[in-house]
Amino acid sequence: MDELVERVDSQDRVLGVVSRREAIREGWLHRVAVTVCRDDRGRILVHRRSEQVSRFPGLYEVEVGGAANVGESYEQAAARELTEELGIRALPRLLITFINRSGLSPHWLGVHEAVVPDAVVPDPDEVAWHGWLTEPELDSALLEWRSTPDSHEAFSRYLAFRST
Repeated sequence: MDELVERVDSQDRVLGVVSRREAIREGWLHRVAVTVCRDDRGRILVHRRSEQVSRFPGLYEVEVGGAANVGESYEQAAARELTEELGIRALPRLLITFINRSGLSPHWLGVHEAVVPDAVVPDPDEVAWHGWLTEPELDSALLEWRSTPDSHEAFSRYLAFRST
């Protein structure tokens, strides 16, 4: 069954409820929440998506996340996705939101940060591999690995936010 999302406008105001498939097909704005996960040593979690997922199978990602359900805030969606994908409970901190035009369709993207334990247990239906990289290692990896369209945009904005 297709998930329901809130269609939003260019100011991130709710216009109504639609299926995510319809929002993508029609290019309607909706909300997506992602989290950059760091461990207590500052390394960043990177993962490769399972070959079984419908969107971007086998590609690498710097963020963990997905679409916000109807009535969910960015923070609630990010926390739910951390539990679903990594099996952890954390309180991600919303850093920035912006309209992201990379990926399958345009969407509002809420980028969060969370410090998480390095012993995560990813859902094998979602995550085929994961590892912890330093920022320099990640910079090199992003040049070599095929990653999701959101990864480059979200991570570059994340780094810019952190540097201010």
